[in-house]
Amino acid sequence: MSKRRFRLLLWCLLFVFSGCSSAKTAENPAETLIQDLDPPIDLPVSETDLPVSSFGEIWGYVISGREVSFKPAYPISDVGYFGAELNIYGELVTVPDPKKLAPFSGRIHIVVGCGGPALSHFALMEGTQVRQRLIAALLEAAKDFDGLQIDFESIPERDGPAFHSFLAELRKGLGTKLFTVALRARTRTLANDVYDYGKIKPLVDRILVMAYDEHWSTSAPGPIASMNWCRSVAAYALKTIGPEKLIMGLPLYGRAWVNRTHNRAYIYTDLEALKKEQGVTEIRRDLGIPTFTYETPLTVTVYYEDNYSLSVRMELYRILGVRSIGFWRVGQESPSFWSLLNLVPP
Repeated sequence: MSKRRFRLLLWCLLFVFSGCSSAKTAENPAETLIQDLDPPIDLPVSETDLPVSSFGEIWGYVISGREVSFKPAYPISDVGYFGAELNIYGELVTVPDPKKLAPFSGRIHIVVGCGGPALSHFALMEGTQVRQRLIAALLEAAKDFDGLQIDFESIPERDGPAFHSFLAELRKGLGTKLFTVALRARTRTLANDVYDYGKIKPLVDRILVMAYDEHWSTSAPGPIASMNWCRSVAAYALKTIGPEKLIMGLPLYGRAWVNRTHNRAYIYTDLEALKKEQGVTEIRRDLGIPTFTYETPLTVTVYYEDNYSLSVRMELYRILGVRSIGFWRVGQESPSFWSLLNLVPP
């Protein structure tokens, strides 16, 4: 396949901004799509001809306890040090030690997560001692870091105002330290959205948009972050957040899906039908309880990231005007991946 035809084909796949149906109705879809993007990306033909992508900020997330996967020489400006979280009482626990990342010379940010909507609601309620103590603990922990990042991903809809005032209090208390927040990916403005980019933008210094998990463990199989979806997410984020505060998140991981699951409850007649369908002839008893086993073929579908897909996505973001990117998470990538990045601070 010629380089020109390869580029035409990839543009059809990557940059259908309004979906497949609109592309099918165009007289010359590939040519139209190329003209719509200015300037176009010169996509490499082979996996050995990948460009080096330059960004002003490159964030890498490091998990506490897995620091060995991080190398100080990586082209990373900021480390999101993951591990701090809230216990069932809304107290800050498992704060990582930034000394474990020495001799990294860039900025290190403590990342704080909160699991589940009930705990988020409990911790964010305005006027409570739990919230006051949590804010005090966050500000105290942040003293040992260059910045603080809040990663609360399961906040109930009605707690949006409480979340926003929580961020405002932290911003005021942090002084000159960098304050960031990780938010779910959006392609449009949603009604009553806890993670409304426009409302949160004035409260923080950076917003990391988690442009991954388009398909997740319990969804239908599909890319962790398809190129079409990433373009829509980046375009909306650039419009609502702006390039100065935006960090586009990229996945370094993959997922596998099985075509069916057998974990379920059965009624007696269904079990009799299953035995007949699977040709089960041997029924054993476990202290009187009937049990049997059978084998059935399964189809496993895997989507993952490699140097080529990451390079295409990075170039997509660079062309669109994204200045900062971040990776979840360091240690999941090919060892040669970091050679495709160039850190060019503003």
